[in-house]
Amino acid sequence: MTQAPLLLSVDNLATHFFSQEGILEAVDGVSFDIYAGEGLGIAGESGCGKSVTAQSILRIVPKNGKIVTGEISLIQNGESVDLVQLDDRGQEIRQIRGGEIAMVFQEPMAAFSMVYTIGNQITEVIRLHQECSPSEARERAVEMLRRVGMPQPEQTIDAYPFALSGGMRQRAMIAMALSCHPALLIADEPTTAVDVTIQAQVLELMKDLQRDMGMALIVITHDLAVISELCDRVMIMYLGKDVESAPADVIFRDPKHPYTVGLLRSVPELGEGHSQELDPISGSVPSPYRRPTGCPFHTRCPDFIPDVCDVHMPPQIELGAGHRVRCHLYVQD
Repeated sequence: MTQAPLLLSVDNLATHFFSQEGILEAVDGVSFDIYAGEGLGIAGESGCGKSVTAQSILRIVPKNGKIVTGEISLIQNGESVDLVQLDDRGQEIRQIRGGEIAMVFQEPMAAFSMVYTIGNQITEVIRLHQECSPSEARERAVEMLRRVGMPQPEQTIDAYPFALSGGMRQRAMIAMALSCHPALLIADEPTTAVDVTIQAQVLELMKDLQRDMGMALIVITHDLAVISELCDRVMIMYLGKDVESAPADVIFRDPKHPYTVGLLRSVPELGEGHSQELDPISGSVPSPYRRPTGCPFHTRCPDFIPDVCDVHMPPQIELGAGHRVRCHLYVQD
């Protein structure tokens, strides 16, 4: 099977926030690639830098944040564009946002304006990126709402976001993100804002749309079950670092980093013969303002090696078959 073409390459990305409290190193040297049509899951606890990684790709980092190192290369028609070098308010990045790369945000109520109908907002995106009349844009918006399973799209298009249920708002936001057929969709906690009965529908919808439209997908989540449904590969983040990355089946079958092992053990297994007791990771994620020396996970690690893990940052080790890990347990003497 031939490898799909490379779509996006992130190399040594570091994004920091500057405040009176000090420098918050939200993302600290993350690297990954994503190929056309592929699904990549980025997982980890809250505060590990997952959402800031997505914001950095789209160049929508809050005002007190800055990309301090690294490259974010988008490959378009065989040519590479470093998004870090673009003006974050310039015309070029504005065309890429929504056109080439789109995002489904964690909270639809925060993503939509409450004073405009969802139709106004979807058609605005369409007309920004495609040459068409207002009536043509409305027709495309209706068709996209129908495609995401919105009930009565011809009428719903004129509804305001606050008049829709959580599941309908989520579908409207997916429709807006996909309205210009992006090559890459970033979904930030796509099932957090909807109840359990809607979550399965949203996941099935995203899986079907990815297959039908041939787009790549980055799913940001703390829920490993979501990743198992949608993703081909997984990157585990902890305190701004990419601590392990591998094909999804390898991560779930043979995790190597103690943090990845802990995440998987903290997920309840259902079915006959499985215990319902959870085995959570001890402690909590340290404050990014007071980062531990050495490996950032050593303060919670059951395999902690004194005078090694608390002193030296582990290098990234290649284990083969696209499997990489940052851990002293795998450093060869």
